[in-house]
Amino acid sequence: MTDVALPEVVRLASDLIRFDTSNFGGGNAKGEREAAEYVGAYLQELGLDVEYYEPIPRRTNVMARVPGRDRSKPALVVHGHLDVVPAMAEDWSVDPFAGIVKDSMLWGRGAVDMKNMNAMILTAVADLLRAGEQPERDLVLAFFADEENGGVEGSALVVQNHPEWFAGATEAISEVGGYSITVDDRRAYLLQVGEKALIWIRLVARGRAGHGSRLHDDNAVTKLAEAVAALGRTRWPLRLTPTTEALLQGLSDLTGRSVDDPDALAAAAGPAEAFLRSSFRTTTNPTALTAGYKHNVIPERAEALIDVRVIPGTEDEVLAELQQIVGDDIEIQTVVRDIGMETPFEGELVEAMVASLGRHDPGVPVIPYLLGAGTDNKALAYLGITGYGFAPLRLPADLDFTGMFHGVDERVPVESLVFGQRVLADLLRTY
Repeated sequence: MTDVALPEVVRLASDLIRFDTSNFGGGNAKGEREAAEYVGAYLQELGLDVEYYEPIPRRTNVMARVPGRDRSKPALVVHGHLDVVPAMAEDWSVDPFAGIVKDSMLWGRGAVDMKNMNAMILTAVADLLRAGEQPERDLVLAFFADEENGGVEGSALVVQNHPEWFAGATEAISEVGGYSITVDDRRAYLLQVGEKALIWIRLVARGRAGHGSRLHDDNAVTKLAEAVAALGRTRWPLRLTPTTEALLQGLSDLTGRSVDDPDALAAAAGPAEAFLRSSFRTTTNPTALTAGYKHNVIPERAEALIDVRVIPGTEDEVLAELQQIVGDDIEIQTVVRDIGMETPFEGELVEAMVASLGRHDPGVPVIPYLLGAGTDNKALAYLGITGYGFAPLRLPADLDFTGMFHGVDERVPVESLVFGQRVLADLLRTY
């Protein structure tokens, strides 16, 4: 059992980590059902009506609506995902699914992505309801399955089959934004106002099967290896957008450095450098290889998976260039393709998020940024809902927070979770 002396937000996050909701992709997942039922039971204890949707066995989504004081205002969707990427226990210094607190941090798969935010959402809402308060407007609380597989068995199906869950909503907040970075010894917060497009592709090479001892010029594995190496070594050019230009200007204002070299300017953000640099260009990272079945048999087919993240609006252009890079002998199959998004850093919700951070960490600047990855906000965009990343965390300067997304020894400071709960509750109370 989680130590009852810990703050409630930490206890909830720890409990959620203990549900092994590993998602291996392609429909291979342990499932979110028990975690969804845990969330649903918590929401019911707060007096809310809960709905579940399980379109595929064990791939469970859960939703509740919190009535606001002014129901004439558009509703706000506050959402998270319950699945996590797998964790290889032998690589970790702790059990990745034990949800332990050590060195004033909560450790485990999901501590960063994103069972931390799920717990912050739940406890922020609880703060209001237990005090007899209401949020300013209706809140749609949604917890999705399958986000780590592009949401194809989660948010995409919810949006398709239960759009009424989001009736009256025009905006949403979720993960990967609102956290602090340290820029030349000065703290700043990153607010996510856009996401790169997602294209997951499979490279397929074909050749002639044969004995492994032969001279063999038509080897599928060799063809694939050459294509993967060519693609993995491609350095895509800088392609700035209004959001990344605003990010660079914000970093320049903090450091006094020029915006003329974006990569060098991003280096001032310390551990967050790689996360920011990926937002300046398309990225193509090989992530899996499959070929062969015996040491002395040359296979007739070899495959590779490539994670492609594209600057919004350049998807077709990039796909055409991918084929040129790998050559005509390689077939490119699109496994998942989803939209990119970019929203101006302005408006009442943006102002409210900035103000909430300012009330809890006065004088610290908030800078917009483009997420190099993606969230379930992409699915909600098909309903005309504008999504932002706002999972507020005040973090230590030396913590490589962004490096722990899908990494080893994922962890988040206890005090950061408490901070996030308070900021979120403030936002929901006032916006």
